[in-house]
Amino acid sequence: MNAINVISPYKHYGSWVFDDERVGLVQEPFVAGADIMMECLVADIPGAANGFVLIFAGAPFPGHQHRLDWLRTDGDGGNWYRWRRRRTLTPPLRTRLPSGNPKLKLADAIGQRS
Repeated sequence: MNAINVISPYKHYGSWVFDDERVGLVQEPFVAGADIMMECLVADIPGAANGFVLIFAGAPFPGHQHRLDWLRTDGDGGNWYRWRRRRTLTPPLRTRLPSGNPKLKLADAIGQRS
């Protein structure tokens, strides 16, 4: 597993989604509050709905701007994290992070997706 991961979330029919060819995901939705987190992350970024670069890792990295604290698994293979006092369930990003990862670092809006 890579130490730093990159996805390009974008809106599809009003929902935040991402693709990950590595594991066969296409238009995978952000659910259970992660969609709200996306709205907060990109609030000041023009055109973010067309796509932006989201970098994340299980350890601090230069330029990270946010931290999610792991709370628990949900029994269906997902993980719950806390961010700004919100509880957020990750979508299949779990394929890139170990279960029980206590801290997830994020850098948002590095640039628009191509």
